[in-house]
Amino acid sequence: MPPIFPFTAIVGQERMKRALILNAVNPRIGGVLIRGERGTAKSTAARALAALLPEVKVVEGCRFGCDPDRPSTWCTECHERAGKNGNKLPFTVRRTSFVNLPVSATEDRVVGTLDIEKAIQKGERRFDAGVLAAANRGLLYVDEVNLLDDHVVDILLDSAAMGINVVEREGISFTHPSRFILVGTMNPEEGDLRPQLLDRFALAVDIHGLINAPDRVAIMERNLSYEQDPEAFRKEWEAREKEMTKEIEEARNIVEDVKYDQKDLQIIASLTTSLGVDGHRADLVILRAARANAAFGGRLHVTEQDIIEAAELALPHRVKHGPLQKTEVNVYELEERVSQIKQDMGATDGTPKPSDETAPVKKNRA
Repeated sequence: MPPIFPFTAIVGQERMKRALILNAVNPRIGGVLIRGERGTAKSTAARALAALLPEVKVVEGCRFGCDPDRPSTWCTECHERAGKNGNKLPFTVRRTSFVNLPVSATEDRVVGTLDIEKAIQKGERRFDAGVLAAANRGLLYVDEVNLLDDHVVDILLDSAAMGINVVEREGISFTHPSRFILVGTMNPEEGDLRPQLLDRFALAVDIHGLINAPDRVAIMERNLSYEQDPEAFRKEWEAREKEMTKEIEEARNIVEDVKYDQKDLQIIASLTTSLGVDGHRADLVILRAARANAAFGGRLHVTEQDIIEAAELALPHRVKHGPLQKTEVNVYELEERVSQIKQDMGATDGTPKPSDETAPVKKNRA
């Protein structure tokens, strides 16, 4: 099998790459839906992201890849093992998994099944793991997600949001962590997701073929070079791939320490309110994505630009009214709205944000 096409070698599509990176920094954001015509590097980007993600520590022998440093998230089997070993379990390191979910997947295939007959006859709890188990702490890729059964999509989105999978039958239950980067792709020409499901994807990006001639030339040159000698092409981009891996790992280490203040929350709430966005999911998504964006930029406090860049990814599939009723949310219009919100807030709060924490440590490349 030839090496995966490097993530950093993908030409253009900056919004798509940024949405993927933010979910890699914090999978709790809740996934990304990439909508676009064929041949726009959707599946290539998803596979490439999984290939460059940092390795993860897992409990040795655990079929769910539990995190040894987070006992509260362990599966039922790890809790039982830990009880016999003084709450200490050996660990190992593995690469980030890439799991491809087929369109024909059923609910049992996704969540796993409990063998009730064996439980009744022999008193043994046997759980046959599903896709959610294989995807834990990895990347779950769903191509043509709009053609997947709605109920299965609902299950995937629930797991992505809650980070846990619970299977219960006849009074018997089994629990395991299910924290993964959810990436769904689709071609809008083949039909859309129901609005209720669309809203549950945290971020959404609409992508198109590049119209700039030099970019199209670069795409041809890089693809031809990759096809001619995949290994040599991979080595050519290896340094940039390792740098990106390091940046994502560093961002993961600080994302929970990224701070925000009341003004940031007020800007987010005023922005979604002014755009007529239903519910409160968008507000929470923007905050999580803004913190991830700050962490990837090496900053320990959310800035207005982080909020704007997060909103650009969180609102395209949620905005229903007003001048931003488009397939894409224009970042310049968002900047104008935030500027107006700040003016409206200016008379009531003059407290500056700590300057030492907003200074960037490194440049955000996404």
